[in-house]
Amino acid sequence: MTTAYLAVEGLEAQAHEELRRRGVVPPVTHGRLLIADGPAVPSAWSANVWHDCVELPVTSIGAAAKALRDIQRNWAMYAPLHHRRAALIQEKLPYVSAKRIVFPAAAPTAPLGSWTLLAPDRLLAAAHCSAPFPNGEVAFVEDREGPPNRAYLKLWEALVRFGRWPQPGERCLDLGASPGGWTYVLAKLGAGVVAIDKAPLDPKVAAMPGVEWRGESAFALDPASVGPVDWLFSDIVCYPARLLRLVERWRAAGLVKNFVCTLKFQGETDHDSAAAFAAITGGRVLHLHHNKHELTFLLA
Repeated sequence: MTTAYLAVEGLEAQAHEELRRRGVVPPVTHGRLLIADGPAVPSAWSANVWHDCVELPVTSIGAAAKALRDIQRNWAMYAPLHHRRAALIQEKLPYVSAKRIVFPAAAPTAPLGSWTLLAPDRLLAAAHCSAPFPNGEVAFVEDREGPPNRAYLKLWEALVRFGRWPQPGERCLDLGASPGGWTYVLAKLGAGVVAIDKAPLDPKVAAMPGVEWRGESAFALDPASVGPVDWLFSDIVCYPARLLRLVERWRAAGLVKNFVCTLKFQGETDHDSAAAFAAITGGRVLHLHHNKHELTFLLA
């Protein structure tokens, strides 16, 4: 059994280290693609994980395309090498739309495989992959007028990948909210938002219906003073170990149904804290296309 991990661009070292810690022997590299023997292991620093890879001979452009079509319909190409030959094969496959998503919307559900040319006469393919988007890359029809910063794109992507989002009338807690990019998204969805930050919100966001700003520290906040919430959001700039303690405090209080939090790494990557988040029952840790040197934690 072969698994391939498409490392996040610019963060290949993090993917290598994460796999090493999970007992994956040093993989063969093909551009950003890390190819290893054995079943897939969780890899937050991979934009996409290719499961049960198979090698196919490439006797001709047409034969290669037919071999892929015989497996399934939809395929995404990754071509760090032999790009022209790979592009000719991809042209003979059914078109996969790269249409930008209008949020809120569900992620695509149709199976999307991935493939690459290891050599001009040898192809690696996986019919089942972890990401519903080609090479893990998602693009939105952006809102260039309302949000006070571009952090809203991370939240849009997190909620699309979560498969659900706050509904009208639900109550959200946004920790470290200023200037209000995430609060803006939540209020636009019709949810009520308690925004916590010592710094004020952008005036346009603060004036939105359902928004309540409290000028307090997210870390000093007493969960009992807020009460039950349907969603807890955090895009706070802090060390992941500190965020983990905050999340554990709120989990222990039993007042939150869903968590969406950004783990921001300052300097070196804290793999231990990332692993601790991933070990929380029911939780997921992943790198979003709109993340930088950071991961996102999702828990329902």
